[in-house]
Amino acid sequence: MSTDTPTPTASQPDEYLAVQRSDEFAGLRRALRGFVFPMTVAFFLWYALYVILCAYARDFMGTKLFGSNINVALVFGLLQFVSTFLIAWLYARYADRKIDPVADRIRAEIGEVTHEHGPRG
Repeated sequence: MSTDTPTPTASQPDEYLAVQRSDEFAGLRRALRGFVFPMTVAFFLWYALYVILCAYARDFMGTKLFGSNINVALVFGLLQFVSTFLIAWLYARYADRKIDPVADRIRAEIGEVTHEHGPRG
């Protein structure tokens, strides 16, 4: 086993920069941001609503819904978990349709480029 790592050719960084500057890569970043930023804002607002209601609307949050132990605050708290899993599921679907195909094409192009110049260690 060798501890020497192969040195990349001088042209490889330029090729990666060319991919980064490509319209396809810019579209990939735009697609990712188009999902991640709005979902992050929506989730933080939803969470902030929960915290604010717990702090300032105690009577409302303490309203009994079912039996003697289930109140609005507990339901809202559990819905935080539901919304987290929902966002993860939506992201997986979105990534499968919009992000992964483009990322796979870019990865294949880079793989062809690096394969032409030898292994990258």
